[in-house]
Amino acid sequence: MIATIPNESRLSVFYEREFIAQQPDSLWLIKRGAVKTLTWDETGKASILGYWGEGDVIGSPLSRIKPYKAVCLSCVEAVCIPWSQCSHLLEEISHCMQQTEELLCIMRIERIYQRIYQLLICLARKFGREVAQGTLIDIRLTHQELADIIGSTRVTVTRSLNQLEASGLIIRPKRFSIVVSG
Repeated sequence: MIATIPNESRLSVFYEREFIAQQPDSLWLIKRGAVKTLTWDETGKASILGYWGEGDVIGSPLSRIKPYKAVCLSCVEAVCIPWSQCSHLLEEISHCMQQTEELLCIMRIERIYQRIYQLLICLARKFGREVAQGTLIDIRLTHQELADIIGSTRVTVTRSLNQLEASGLIIRPKRFSIVVSG
């Protein structure tokens, strides 16, 4: 369920690869689309903070990470809500915290093969759509992005994806397309 929004709030449209401007006193409620939040260190190495979709709330007031950026993975419709009007978003904010905790637990899985599989299950639940073979993850993810999320290398992720496919746990019908078998 997506929260109701204050009447004075306006829907904004962002396009794929566009950054969503962060304001210190506002949050964004995603109504449609997929967003990746990220930061980077002093050497320029990016760290993915999370993947967000319909009904999720993002924004720099929810993070202590600096810099904090949000980039659209698809066309996104979102509503900017001033912090003073965010009390009705408690359920959505709680859901985002739960997602972050789930990602932290995935990061603690020792075997990369299992770590990537659990991440794919999580992404399938969030962004997936049911198809005959299982759940198709509806966002474009490169092997490098998957590696960045789980703290591994692109080569190891590619090897793990090949193992998962050979074991029948996933299907890769085309480039940038993963189906988690049901």
